[in-house]
Amino acid sequence: MTTAVVRALGALAHEAAHAPAPAGCDCPPPVVLADRPDGTVVRSGAVVAKAHAPGTDTVALAARLRLSAVPALADVLLAPMPLPAQPPTAPVTAAERPAQPSPYLTELQGRPVTLWPHGEPVDPGDPDAAPWEEAAVLLARLHSTALPAPALPVMRGPAKAALAVDRMRAARPGDPSTGTVLAAWQRLPGWARGETTAPADRARFLCHGDLHLGQLVRHPAPHGHWLLIDVDDVGIGDATWDLARPAAWYAAGLLPLDIWFRFVDAYRAAGGPALSAGGDPWPELDVAARALTVQTAALALAKSAAEDRDPDEVEQMMIESCARIATLPPELATGNAS
Repeated sequence: MTTAVVRALGALAHEAAHAPAPAGCDCPPPVVLADRPDGTVVRSGAVVAKAHAPGTDTVALAARLRLSAVPALADVLLAPMPLPAQPPTAPVTAAERPAQPSPYLTELQGRPVTLWPHGEPVDPGDPDAAPWEEAAVLLARLHSTALPAPALPVMRGPAKAALAVDRMRAARPGDPSTGTVLAAWQRLPGWARGETTAPADRARFLCHGDLHLGQLVRHPAPHGHWLLIDVDDVGIGDATWDLARPAAWYAAGLLPLDIWFRFVDAYRAAGGPALSAGGDPWPELDVAARALTVQTAALALAKSAAEDRDPDEVEQMMIESCARIATLPPELATGNAS
């Protein structure tokens, strides 16, 4: 991310934090919270500005922003902030005024940009306090929400998994570990690879599309309610995808058994529709969990290549999970077992 974009984000967040009239202040300078290929996030005071990924579909993003601002989801999704009013520099007619796809969306340096209230994130240094049950309840509420009209775009989870595999291929061509992950990828059904739509009986829920603990914040900070953030992948799809990352971690040995069952039990108790009310949840989660395993391993290989290092112990565990997936019988690999 260029310094110019970071400065522009900081200035926009600062202006919004001091609306309606920016004035001289002695508040701390803007802070970069994240700077990744899929987005750069800068905080100024109580406001966060996010530059979304280049090439973002702004029409789809505008629909997702409208959803996140719906009052009925105020206890589930963090709502965006309207952009600061910009007085025109000269009178313009209605025909001359540029179309705005959303009151929450603007553009800086060629990147779509949104504003959000700052929330307190999950503390990575205190894993025992991770809000797994709270995350499960939020997902259950989201999945149980009636689909909006007009309809949202398709949930982007499978498409993101495909992008992760493409990044891995480019970063580590010919690497044996790449071959292992690709073998697991090829044993997934087409819908889990973003090639076809999910089964009709599953692809009918409102989904987050990229659930992990980094997608939760307390708002208002620091002692407010937990809310889901980052709506870039929200859409209609298979709700099991939102449960799949913790399922993949559990299968790989990274998430303890008691935490996994607390998560599942909280989701079921809240009426989450992705799982049956009792019994073994794995038959319903298996395909999506394997897809998230592949995605996580692919991103690990791409990231470690960019950092010129070997995969660390945790990353290697996900690659080893892919090796096990690649040995599944065909009827199990495609999720077609009777």
